[in-house]
Amino acid sequence: MSETLTGTAPGTPSGRTRPGPDSEILLDVQSLSVDYGSDYGPLPAVSDVSFTLRRGEILGIAGESGSGKTTLINALLRLLRPPATVRSGSAVLHPSGGEPVDLLSVGQKRLRELRWEHSAVVFQSAMNALNPVLRLEKQFADALRAHRKISKAEARERSARMLELVGIPAGRLADYPHELSGGMRQRATIALALVCEPDLLVMDEPTTAVDVVMQRQILRQLIRLQRTLGFSVVFITHDLSLLLETADRIAVMYGGRIVESGPAGALYREPRHPYTRGLRDSFPPLQGPLRKLTGIPGTPPDLRRLPPGCPFEPRCAHAVAACAQAVPALEADGDRLVACVRTGELTAGAAAPDETPAPNNGEPDEAS
Repeated sequence: MSETLTGTAPGTPSGRTRPGPDSEILLDVQSLSVDYGSDYGPLPAVSDVSFTLRRGEILGIAGESGSGKTTLINALLRLLRPPATVRSGSAVLHPSGGEPVDLLSVGQKRLRELRWEHSAVVFQSAMNALNPVLRLEKQFADALRAHRKISKAEARERSARMLELVGIPAGRLADYPHELSGGMRQRATIALALVCEPDLLVMDEPTTAVDVVMQRQILRQLIRLQRTLGFSVVFITHDLSLLLETADRIAVMYGGRIVESGPAGALYREPRHPYTRGLRDSFPPLQGPLRKLTGIPGTPPDLRRLPPGCPFEPRCAHAVAACAQAVPALEADGDRLVACVRTGELTAGAAAPDETPAPNNGEPDEAS
């Protein structure tokens, strides 16, 4: 049998029901700011970021390298190292069967209890995250038995079941990581992150080291697992097209700030921030007539010399004098939050061409 996302609109992956606005909140991040210490003084890598993640939801965070995505996630997971410091903000996790807890201020003992049991992460170098000198069975058992009082046999059974859920035969538990292909290592890392069935899975560029076909296979596995286990996902990538076919909502970051957020399909059809539009128009459609791609001129801002107004103003073709005077606030605009002084003026010209299909069309089927 084959499973494909072909023909599915962006933001509504096959077989998934998007969580409604009344769904229970799992993670509530408010006014989070992170600085890096330097000889030039504190560099604002993340500035006043707020968002919520609901149970069963996939939230995508997109932006170019240097936009603050990974710093944001490392702050949420308490993985920042000096000279990075959290200047302000909160990140309240509502774990299943437990009291809400602020991940930024909770003690180390409670933090260790929450990790893997309620929140887990797949790192950017996912293929290298496995211990090269331990068999998979040992690595899965260590994670399980650190949080649950189970026997070796129960740990092996649970580990085998998780491997099979990501499409890897249970017999490969006896293998070392180097005996697996790159795609299998990537999927084994995802299985390891989910072995304790956490409420929250954070994925930081998890498919950058594999080819396009394997990317789609991994994404299908992720959607299938999310549908089966019901966890929430924060998915970080610079590739907006991946999020358009996977995420329920997308937050676009630039210069350490969220400049637009909203439903994935809406951001594709009608982006309201010039930067979001630039990201959308930078990748080619797989079907439809040929059209000229338009990239984003210039480079991301230097954190040592951020412009006084909108951080995107020096690269924006639609900038006016007001853009350089003050940082625009992230304000509600229908189903969207947008940080742009010209949102209403620019919306009309932002729609995607009718002939351009959603980026998840034309994918190869995956045998299962």
